[in-house]
Amino acid sequence: MEITGTAQHDAWQQKALPPVERLRPDLWSIPVPIPHNPLRYVSVHAFALDGGGLGLLDAGWGSDESWAALTAGLAAIGAGVEEVRGVLVTHLHFDHLGLAARVRDASGAWIAMHPADAAAVARLTAAGAQAMVTAEVEFLVGLGAGRDEAVSDVGPPENLRAFTQMAVADRLLEDGEHADFPGWRMRAVHTPGHTPGHLCFAEERSRLFFSGDHVLPRISPNISTSPGGLPDPLRDYLDSLAAVRDLDPAEVLPAHEWRFRGLDARVDALTAHHEQRLAELLGAIRAHPGSTPWDLAAHLTWSRPWEQYERRMRIFAVTETDAHLRLLASRGLVVSSGGPVPAWTLALR
Repeated sequence: MEITGTAQHDAWQQKALPPVERLRPDLWSIPVPIPHNPLRYVSVHAFALDGGGLGLLDAGWGSDESWAALTAGLAAIGAGVEEVRGVLVTHLHFDHLGLAARVRDASGAWIAMHPADAAAVARLTAAGAQAMVTAEVEFLVGLGAGRDEAVSDVGPPENLRAFTQMAVADRLLEDGEHADFPGWRMRAVHTPGHTPGHLCFAEERSRLFFSGDHVLPRISPNISTSPGGLPDPLRDYLDSLAAVRDLDPAEVLPAHEWRFRGLDARVDALTAHHEQRLAELLGAIRAHPGSTPWDLAAHLTWSRPWEQYERRMRIFAVTETDAHLRLLASRGLVVSSGGPVPAWTLALR
């Protein structure tokens, strides 16, 4: 794999925000910070459109700090937010969709997403923060969490309120459809796994591949189960990786970290990572039969000692463990006890 976003990579090593970059005569990368998050920023891509105006791919985290960075980035390329005609959103997470409503309010731009994620955003908006908290607590209890632990990790409704006030898409993009960016051939590539409606975009004129969170150069995106989410998200994710492996783009432009070449090699590495993780989980089940997803997460290798995991980090770890368990079950390698809280053992072969 070849690093092509050298300025992004250098900034990452220096723990700094990378510069606004002109990638092509009509394409720019604008880093928009994610407050208090190890990913640091999302790369918002701005496109000059035939006939005037701009298109954006993703919008950034919904905060005043991020808004200031986005508008300053647009000013640095000689543009303003009022020139934005449309926003393509790769998926529903707050660092990608959070500022979309503010962009739309300032410019009248349309917002486009895959129907699956657009429907999920509409459900969250209709249900409200308290319903979101209740659903997540019950989901975690169903994975083996004690109720007090689940309530503490999820937190109060006010912590999640912003996530229930995100923009609902004006337009829907199915797999294979082209975005309304005049002068560009932006083909939507549905890549479920990270979210049900995650979209990558293959630009057919320049052979650029905008991979969102589906393929990142350094880390594996979080693949987790969730209330009302995909029944087997890791299987979907691995299938989505295989579907893009041989596209052979000229360059991959992810939403985080840095640009690179060698999509096939990175897909192979991500696939191997998950197979190793599945093998580790099988070993944990062998050593601790009858364990819940909550318990099994504590027996896996993480980036820091398990005792340091709490709140959202622990939720991600447990739900990621659950996603791997579901794939093992679909392969016939493990079975659960059934009932409200599954306890997992190796399948008899």
